[in-house]
Amino acid sequence: MKSLERLFQLKQHGTSVSTELLAGLTTFLTMSYIVFVNPDILATTGMDPDAVFVATCLAAALGSLVMAFAANFPVGMAPGMGLNAFFAFTVVGAAGLPWQQALAAVFISGLVFLVLSLTGVRAWLVAGIPASLRAAIVAGIGLFLAIIALQKSGVIIANTDTLVALGPLDTAPPLLALAGFLLIAILEARRVRGAILIGILAVTAAAWLLGDVAYVGFMSLPPSLAPTFLQLDLPGLLHHDGGAPVAVLLQVVLVFVLVEVFDATGTLYGVVGRAGLLKLPGAPKRFGRALLADSTAIVAGSLLGTSSTTAFAESASGVQAGGRTGLTALVVAGLFLAALLFSPLAKMVPSYATAPALLFVAGLMLRELVDVEWSDVTESVPAALCALAMPFTYSIANGLAFGFIAYAVLKAGTGRWREVHPAVWLVAGLFVLRYALE
Repeated sequence: MKSLERLFQLKQHGTSVSTELLAGLTTFLTMSYIVFVNPDILATTGMDPDAVFVATCLAAALGSLVMAFAANFPVGMAPGMGLNAFFAFTVVGAAGLPWQQALAAVFISGLVFLVLSLTGVRAWLVAGIPASLRAAIVAGIGLFLAIIALQKSGVIIANTDTLVALGPLDTAPPLLALAGFLLIAILEARRVRGAILIGILAVTAAAWLLGDVAYVGFMSLPPSLAPTFLQLDLPGLLHHDGGAPVAVLLQVVLVFVLVEVFDATGTLYGVVGRAGLLKLPGAPKRFGRALLADSTAIVAGSLLGTSSTTAFAESASGVQAGGRTGLTALVVAGLFLAALLFSPLAKMVPSYATAPALLFVAGLMLRELVDVEWSDVTESVPAALCALAMPFTYSIANGLAFGFIAYAVLKAGTGRWREVHPAVWLVAGLFVLRYALE
């Protein structure tokens, strides 16, 4: 115990081993749904779901360990929501890249992210993107997750006249998905720890009782990681047959980097700030190490076989429970390693059991819209275009492109071009180049 106190400087942070253990358990319960959701999403690309389950647990454990020892922050890490959807439904689904090449794109984005963090360009990018666009990016990804959730559960279906329509509500999948969503919302409102996890397991149990899923066990040794480990195809990505390899690379890597920058940096600022750690001596240096930790985790995750790893906003629950040091993140890492033993349970979870989690997370992300400056048309229109284009074009990349280009054009067209930060001009220009090369 004394070694832990010295290693993580518990007294200086006004905490204790027992408090940190409780905080780590709390954080894990609120983010552990990812071990069910991530394999379900990435399996749509043809990836082996068992291997993705193992990769998800290992990437989360590794990222959280790096955060614990490098930065001593109470922040859990795991493959991020939104980033996994972009990987599966845009990079593989829409762009047509094999999942091995998509993993290579994650690897490249992680290297770029690492360079941006080391050189300070990351901070320059974050400072340069207007608050309205940052809020719209998060909300747009939320809308994208929502339409995926509604599709996966059968709540909405394709319609030749209206594109989408309400699906039949007399079958188990949509009814259980909607019930699971309401259960999660009720539990969250009552401040029940692990509300999302409970919702997923409750729907899975109901599906088992109805005979929709077969019981295959509860615990076992972890499945093989071989189907995804070191399977990234970097040469294939660099010589992609799509006819415009530069455009493909530019779009995929650019979007990965942008979402990683805003998601991870914003989450770190929010969680660490809530814990009061930004005011402590040496905070800037520790925050810099935290930025390196998440970019390192992205590279490692791509080698293991999963989409980008990022800091989880759910870490705020652990901070609320008293977590103040890396011991909280260390506990999270240990629990993700323990989760490797529950792969049979992950196999039993049907797609419509993870849909409520996606839909609930989507709702939380929509709260960011309050930060859009709605009274200024040059701010609100690009933000709205950015958020709406993501679900309606089924592409996070298109939403980002529309938002950044519209922002630059509207500001320039109204004579307010000086308000546009060079970072916005750079990103907008890269997206224009991407479309020109298509």
